[in-house]
Amino acid sequence: MAYTKIKLANNGKKAFQILMENLKITMNEAQKLIDKKRLFCDGILVEKKNELLKGVVELVVYENHPKGVEIVFENEDFAVLEKPSGVLSHPNGRHCEYSLCDEIWSLWGKEACVAHRLDKETSGLILVAKNKISQISLKTMFEKKEIQKEYLALARGQIKENFIVDKALALAKNYDNIKTRMQIHKQGKKALSEFEVLSYFPEFNATLLLCKPLTGRQHQIRVHLYHKNHTLLGEPLYGLNKEQVEDILDGKLSTKKRLRLTGAKRLCLHSYRLKFKYKEQNFDLKSKINVKEIFNYFMR
Repeated sequence: MAYTKIKLANNGKKAFQILMENLKITMNEAQKLIDKKRLFCDGILVEKKNELLKGVVELVVYENHPKGVEIVFENEDFAVLEKPSGVLSHPNGRHCEYSLCDEIWSLWGKEACVAHRLDKETSGLILVAKNKISQISLKTMFEKKEIQKEYLALARGQIKENFIVDKALALAKNYDNIKTRMQIHKQGKKALSEFEVLSYFPEFNATLLLCKPLTGRQHQIRVHLYHKNHTLLGEPLYGLNKEQVEDILDGKLSTKKRLRLTGAKRLCLHSYRLKFKYKEQNFDLKSKINVKEIFNYFMR
């Protein structure tokens, strides 16, 4: 998501007051902009809401550059989109050129946001709240596990029987700045996953699974499969050494080398189904993407 800086009228007041007067927003909204590191004075980042500003005040403003996205379902409160692999759910800083928010904000305005997140390389269904009220409601439903999620995944090896993994997860502390690497840990948060065998592809020695995370931990499916020695094809984190992980995350590894190293050019994980009840109405939404064709394309 591209951004620009706009100048704000400065009458020597406190940072939050300048934002409130220029943008006609509340104090709370002004504080959020400061917390997000969006306000500058004479080119220096403003970090305190009560700081008196006497120089040139500028605000970082993001610009939407939509490329187009498939809308699976939409009503007045929320929408469900097909997120492509390789797209961030939310911008990860001022230098992020494109994310799903480019699409969401261009369609429904700045109050709209994702109600949950998918990893950058995970494709498939993602739920979008179109206003603040539905945002609170949907995020609460996720926290209470009232929204059922199902994924399709292509895992290494032949898996003959359905299985369940009940292993707590915690953030690994021995991987420096690779903060998204999780590990199984007895003192971690409870994580429970169900895996159902759908089909086996002998040419790739890989099994297509229907995955049901009954808890919502980060990288839950990926870590649980790695624990069972069935790493996902295209996996950029688990089962690799630190140097290999960094090469993939930094974009230093060619697609051919990644294919040889991980079995696929992208992570073979797809958000397939969202099932929930909202305002007394039942919703059962499924991805329309032919996942077998997509996975097959990235394994050659």
